[in-house]
Amino acid sequence: QVQLVESGGGLVQAGGSLRLSCAASGSIFSINSMGWYRQRPGKQRELVATITSGGSTNYADSVKGRFTISRDNAKNTVYLQMNGLKPEDTAVYYCNAHVIGVVRIADDYWGQGTQVTVSS
Repeated sequence: QVQLVESGGGLVQAGGSLRLSCAASGSIFSINSMGWYRQRPGKQRELVATITSGGSTNYADSVKGRFTISRDNAKNTVYLQMNGLKPEDTAVYYCNAHVIGVVRIADDYWGQGTQVTVSS
């Protein structure tokens, strides 16, 4: 079994910054891609950013230039640095990891979600 534990959400004023962290633990052989998704009120869950084990990144157009995704492979941890936050960034942010387990079976795992609220 694999667990993803997120931290770093909260309330911030528009223009401010937050840093999210997500640590994976459990029966992990390796982790391919890791990423962040968000679900805004009344909307479907959407991709924010992803990063491969080699460091290649992908961002939603709405966050390019403001958010930066990074990871520490030794710690099985992914980060999301969010700068220039806007009220429309208000959402529950979910961590995702594509994990190869110790029995060499791949699966996707999700964190429990962390609330980010940006006030205007």
